[in-house]
Amino acid sequence: MITALDHIAIAVPDLDAAIKRFMEDFGLPFEGTEDVVSAKTKTAFFPLPPTQIELVTPLNGEGPIAGYLEKKGGGIHHLCFRSDDIEADVERLAAKGYQFIGDTPTPGAHGAKVIFIHPKSCGGVLIEINQPAEEH
Repeated sequence: MITALDHIAIAVPDLDAAIKRFMEDFGLPFEGTEDVVSAKTKTAFFPLPPTQIELVTPLNGEGPIAGYLEKKGGGIHHLCFRSDDIEADVERLAAKGYQFIGDTPTPGAHGAKVIFIHPKSCGGVLIEINQPAEEH
């Protein structure tokens, strides 16, 4: 079941500059960075309980975020909903006709299992569902 808005992801072309902006200009607490090799991204997190902001940039200039930045130049990339049973949520949503990017959940940041719903299934919005590591 979907339990919370986990994060709002913002694609950024310059992660260091974006981290500095969110820390110094907005005064947000910085949780650190993580390379998510399977998604070809480098992420930075700013917790704002009960949710957080995630900055994402291409890892080694590759992957889907690189293509997004080429087309759009940055901005809100996706919304992520937290799940306590990602497989059940995928099955339930697929039965309702939602199309996913990928067949099964894959490893994400912080050891979570993640899957994305194609924007065509959600009125043009890319939706991620994640199940934190402590819940699987």
